[in-house]
Amino acid sequence: QVQLVESGGGLVQPGGSLRLSCAASGFTFSRYPMSWYRQTPGKERELVAIVTTTGVGVNYADSVKGRFTISRDNAKNTVYLQMNSLKPGDTAAYYCNTYVYSKPWSGQGTLVTVSS
Repeated sequence: QVQLVESGGGLVQPGGSLRLSCAASGFTFSRYPMSWYRQTPGKERELVAIVTTTGVGVNYADSVKGRFTISRDNAKNTVYLQMNSLKPGDTAAYYCNTYVYSKPWSGQGTLVTVSS
């Protein structure tokens, strides 16, 4: 059974930083690209960042380029999202995502709130 468990969300002031983690199990983690999405009520889920199997290839939404960094540790079956210079517009539930066994999988999400 594929499981993705996100953690690291919370309340942070504008300009602050957070590091999200996603622990994966139930599949061979190192063989699959991983991504982070975010969603706010009433809006479609937005792809934030994606990382290739080795961690060398990454891509970001324009809205987070230069502020967010996605990375992975294949030895720990974990993907990270380092978020710096956070803005109120980054407030959302953040989800770890992958596509395994011909279907998409997401975790339960972790809430990030950027507010003073």
